[in-house]
Amino acid sequence: MKRGRKTNEADSSSSEETTERESKRHKVIDEKTIAVRSPDWANLLQDIILQVFQYLPLLDRAHASQVCRSWNQVFHMPDLWRCFEFELNQPATSYLRATHPELIKQIIKRHSNHLQYVSFKVVDSSKESAEAACDILSQLVNCSLKTLGLISTARPSFMDLPKSHFISALTVVFVNSKSLSSLKIDDTPVDDPSLKVLVANNSDTLKLLKMSSCPHVSPAGILCVADQCHGLRELALNYHLLSDELLLALSSEKHVRLEHLRIDVVSENPGQTQFHTIQKSSWDAFIKHSPKVNLVMYFFLYEEEFDPFFRYEIPVTHLYFGRSVSKDVLGRVGMTCPRLVELVVCANGLRPLDEELIRIAERCKYLSAVGLGECEVSCSAFVEFVKMCGGRLSQLSIMEEVLIPDQKYSLEQIHWEVSKHLGRVWFPDMMPTW
Repeated sequence: MKRGRKTNEADSSSSEETTERESKRHKVIDEKTIAVRSPDWANLLQDIILQVFQYLPLLDRAHASQVCRSWNQVFHMPDLWRCFEFELNQPATSYLRATHPELIKQIIKRHSNHLQYVSFKVVDSSKESAEAACDILSQLVNCSLKTLGLISTARPSFMDLPKSHFISALTVVFVNSKSLSSLKIDDTPVDDPSLKVLVANNSDTLKLLKMSSCPHVSPAGILCVADQCHGLRELALNYHLLSDELLLALSSEKHVRLEHLRIDVVSENPGQTQFHTIQKSSWDAFIKHSPKVNLVMYFFLYEEEFDPFFRYEIPVTHLYFGRSVSKDVLGRVGMTCPRLVELVVCANGLRPLDEELIRIAERCKYLSAVGLGECEVSCSAFVEFVKMCGGRLSQLSIMEEVLIPDQKYSLEQIHWEVSKHLGRVWFPDMMPTW
């Protein structure tokens, strides 16, 4: 009995020692697993942190820079500050988060000589926000920008400023930036003399100029830019700045081939805006020089104001009608726009566009994208239109309310018929019910 009791005690002791060893072994394994699964964020490669920081808003970048010394070093790397967007608004008038003014001052003090791609985004309509943007702009004296954007998401903003205040701030950038290649200054009081300063300092590098809704610029001012900036490849402006002289300047042998020309044709007051006519010979010279150019035209006119347009062949490729457009005008589009690639009609009225669509399909052999809003088209005419265009219609956005059932096709049948001619499944767009 004594021998048996000793044996049991020995076995029990051995078992406890084995269990303890196993517990320690599992503990070591668990600690190693935790170490693998919980990396040291402070030791991440700085290139990776830099990539993450570039996607963060300024305030979030500043907070992240306080995590550790390594992240703070990345926060001050020049590569992080080559491209930046300042967001400005007044807290009392906007719920959107703005860039803190003190933070902006610190950035300019430390990194103004690194900034190359900058935009000022005013997200409210307050004069104070636009003034703040101008004040910051005028401080970029040590900066040689390549891209500048002045964006106002809520009008009037920059247009409310004293013209001299805005021009003086903008001129600072024009004079100090000797390699400006992209300039977007929509809805601003920029004028002809300031454009001359731009040309005098950046004529060899400017490639993109976007300046719609700039009422203080004249056709002569934009012509000066085209005459001197022979490397200009993209241009966006209002129709009142477009002239025969401008098209001929863009067609000169000294000028590179234009890749993109956007024209906004806008009327604020019906019957009070007179639109001039561009000669066909000017368009012909322009297309001969730049045969692959995308000519984009946005029309925001009232029906009675379309008379000067689409009277002869025009090389437009992308056409957008933002207001109601008549059957007559759409019929003329089919006859005068053989280069048309994209057509968007927001509204037409209650008269079906059957004949007009068929004519566009016949004449516009490059048409590949169509969007129809408040219009009417019979199902039979729409199927015929799709059949004539075929698989080249890569984008077809038609509201279901546009399609009018007839004796040949119902709304249920048109889905299958159109899908057959497109070579892919297609459904009309549905109007949300909320």
